[in-house]
Amino acid sequence: GPNDPHIGWRTEFRSMEIQLTDFENAAFTTFITLITRVILTFDLNLYIPLSRVDANMQRAHGRNAAVNGKFFFRRHMAPLEKGDDGFNEQYTSMFSTVNGKKSSLPTVFSGDDLSAFNLTSTDSDVSSWEGVSEKRRVAPNASGGTEENSYEEMTMSEIMTGKGDYFPGLIPLVYAYLDHIQCDSVTMDRMTEYLGFIEKRATGQLQTPATWVRNFIRNHEEYKFDSIVTDSIAYDLMIACKEIGEGKRGASELLGDVVIKPILASDAYEKKLDSTRVVSNDHIRSLLQRYAARKTKFDEASAVEFHI
Repeated sequence: GPNDPHIGWRTEFRSMEIQLTDFENAAFTTFITLITRVILTFDLNLYIPLSRVDANMQRAHGRNAAVNGKFFFRRHMAPLEKGDDGFNEQYTSMFSTVNGKKSSLPTVFSGDDLSAFNLTSTDSDVSSWEGVSEKRRVAPNASGGTEENSYEEMTMSEIMTGKGDYFPGLIPLVYAYLDHIQCDSVTMDRMTEYLGFIEKRATGQLQTPATWVRNFIRNHEEYKFDSIVTDSIAYDLMIACKEIGEGKRGASELLGDVVIKPILASDAYEKKLDSTRVVSNDHIRSLLQRYAARKTKFDEASAVEFHI
């Protein structure tokens, strides 16, 4: 079968297909990095059954799946509050209180019995339990348990931007994280550009590379709608991709208002990356001290600018 041989549980972010431009690659790479920080910082649970992951992989192959497809995704990511896991009670999402209200979700049941656990004030780390549900106290790794509605089908737009009042969306969570770490204004501007671009891709406002390639071929003068891509069509496609990547050809349907700066040989770095190992500890310390000195001057300049 497609799942043989079984390799057990794994946690990973799959490598994405390379995009046409450095901007796109930077946007998605940065987004994935920020998502890892969001998961760790906010202690989120994105577990879904591996069979649903396999189903998502199959669905992703469909034409225009990024816009029209639906994928299984966990609906309860946040640390669960009391009653969230059933216990003959209704689910309540922590995120539903963001707007000052608390809504209920369909009743589900859990097979876990908390009566077997000692959650009294004698716990050594009881001070950290404030605001944490009983379920999370005994399951710090956020196991999925037997929740029957822990996941549901969502569009890519819903996964990225949110659904209802119980699922905030990945992009708003990234913004929340950037606000949490008090991201500086220069970096925030760049992150906003990246996140806005990704949101437009997810909502269908911008085409995916697959859609762009398909449209390019269908609109080529030599294409006869017979599923045959001739050498000439393939050559023209490669030239178009190359020119977009080098900033020589515009592609607003793919990039929106993002302008790719032309890549020129004259702009190449004069110094090549060197992987020769530095064997002297004194040299390493000297390099670090120089960096620390530059960082201190930058912080002082920033403080003066902020004071002004």
